[in-house]
Amino acid sequence: MSEQHELARAQLEAFLAAARERSIPKDVAGRAMLAQLIESWKEERSWQDIANELRFTADSLDPDTDFEFMRP
Repeated sequence: MSEQHELARAQLEAFLAAARERSIPKDVAGRAMLAQLIESWKEERSWQDIANELRFTADSLDPDTDFEFMRP
């Protein structure tokens, strides 16, 4: 696993633990984190680029479909 993925995983685990302590459901906390991530991306990326990133990720969720390694 890459260094950036290890860092992200550790931060996510800490965030979800803090959310659990506050009785915030995992899906609610996840949506809040995603919203903050998108706001951060908007500082440097176009909304079209962000939409493409999210679309690529959504299209890669199906476990019965081969994962594409590069987004358009």
